[in-house]
Amino acid sequence: MTETTTLWGPATGVGSLPGGDAREAAKTVTGSFEDFPFLAELPARGPGADMIGRTLGLLVELYAHVEPSGWRVSDRPGRDTRRARSWLGEDLDALEEFTQGYEGPLKVQAVGPWTLAAALELRGGEAAVGDPGACRDLAASLAEGLRAHLAEVARRVPGARIVLQLDEPSLTAVLRGQVRTASGYRTYRAVDRQVVESALRDIVAVHDGPVAVHSCAPDVPFALLRRAGAAAVSFDFGLLTERDEEAIGEAVEAGTKLLAGVVPSTDGPLSDPGGSVMGVRTLWRRLGLNPGTLAESVVVTPTCGLAGASPAYARAALAHCVRAARSLADNPE
Repeated sequence: MTETTTLWGPATGVGSLPGGDAREAAKTVTGSFEDFPFLAELPARGPGADMIGRTLGLLVELYAHVEPSGWRVSDRPGRDTRRARSWLGEDLDALEEFTQGYEGPLKVQAVGPWTLAAALELRGGEAAVGDPGACRDLAASLAEGLRAHLAEVARRVPGARIVLQLDEPSLTAVLRGQVRTASGYRTYRAVDRQVVESALRDIVAVHDGPVAVHSCAPDVPFALLRRAGAAAVSFDFGLLTERDEEAIGEAVEAGTKLLAGVVPSTDGPLSDPGGSVMGVRTLWRRLGLNPGTLAESVVVTPTCGLAGASPAYARAALAHCVRAARSLADNPE
């Protein structure tokens, strides 16, 4: 078995699913992705099950609670932190139950340091991203929390080769100075690219396995993520522009895995599996890449999380990802 096939499966999900039943979600995920399951997130349960709250629950010696405006730093762990940890525990219990004897890649997701800094309010109501010291503290706390979380997942699913996905949908806004202040009238100053890269590199280094960075926003900074040590980039394929193509070509040639979001994440008609990956094949041809490397380089996913989909569509979309990946492997040309 090559390293490529042991570290990654042909298809997987992004993270979130509809509904609030952890066992049902784990059953759906493991049934859909026999080669690359993931730890499902169920934000419909409420604050603490959302991706920001869930990751804040992992932090070490840094706590947060819910305000009408969002998550805000607290002095001590309160009800919201306890709820976030309790739901994560439920999800881990369910995953452990449905992965008995499993050996292979398993993906877990957490929000990356910059999207967390853009979302978390300090005591005065402004986002942490506007305070360099707060950003450093947040990244350090996240690193510690992730270390413990990854060890817990490894203990529960001992045959798993864990892939850590860092969700960074706000990364481009942080780099461009587009994150709005509390008043909404101003934006925070852009964070220096080297500072952004350095914090990401520190978080990536926490995991001794592969790390993917996910963003379903436009203009994903592929080159910066590669320099920070990301082994894979997860993105909405439909948002790519010609500007991204050179960076993608360089990433593929450097061995970076692409988690290509090609299956719509909200209810609608699904094309045939071959049609879903047609754009990926076309891009490969335009870049002059060897079609034989397609299945090695690409993991098929939905365009983003499926929390906004109906349960029936979410199941259909996950199954469709598997079929689309098979089509890519069988007919790369």
